[in-house]
Amino acid sequence: MSDFYNPHRTRNIFDPKSTEYFKASRSKIDLFLNCPLCYYLDARLGVARPPGFPFSLNSAVDTLLKKEFDILRAKKRPHPLMHAFGVRDVIPFAHEDLDMWRSNFKGITYLDPKSNLLITGAVDDVWINEKGELIIVDYKSTSKEEKVTLDKEWQIGYKRQMEVYQWLFRKNGFTVSPIGYFVYCNGKTDVASFDAKLEFDIDLIPYTGNSDWIEPLLPKMKACLMSEKPPKPEAGCDYCRYRKAARDVQEEAKKK
Repeated sequence: MSDFYNPHRTRNIFDPKSTEYFKASRSKIDLFLNCPLCYYLDARLGVARPPGFPFSLNSAVDTLLKKEFDILRAKKRPHPLMHAFGVRDVIPFAHEDLDMWRSNFKGITYLDPKSNLLITGAVDDVWINEKGELIIVDYKSTSKEEKVTLDKEWQIGYKRQMEVYQWLFRKNGFTVSPIGYFVYCNGKTDVASFDAKLEFDIDLIPYTGNSDWIEPLLPKMKACLMSEKPPKPEAGCDYCRYRKAARDVQEEAKKK
């Protein structure tokens, strides 16, 4: 892990004396909501949580889905998945900035004038309906026995992700449908044999987003960054509990 994880970086750290904007990605917003202390350590002090290992199969599914939808985007035709789930008069949205919106290093952005935070997010796909409303689409992949849903408590992050994307497109002047979709691919394990290929059940799950929470949150994020005193850890944060337990046992060892 030491080959790619630098626990204490010197770049992309908030400087309270600077007048430049500071980037806050969709994932950093979620980090702040999950634990303000972890966000402060990351954005203000440059000590990020250890990264998770990349899910290469998930990335492969994302890439193949984008290729499939792009073929139909060029033809201005709907995907059969749309009709299978009763989504009518919708086609993949063609736009010159689509590749940028999808890029993890660029994405779609909006500079909030009150907090001076540059909010960024990289979408998986965008569709458009007959009303001219954009529909934000996110790809998800998993492998589980039960039918996939958005009902798990931990999936609140997926919903926030959708809402941030919807908010970003509205802030960029687009008319956005409140209904977004998750293209959820569930790897099948009940097939007779592997045969060097994975098969998936695919669900198209609608979600009605509400972005009202975002703008009131941004001043709180900025206030957290400006503070000279770190905030209290979130009670349920596993990372903070681990750090505390590690400090405690080290102190006990020193006393002994």
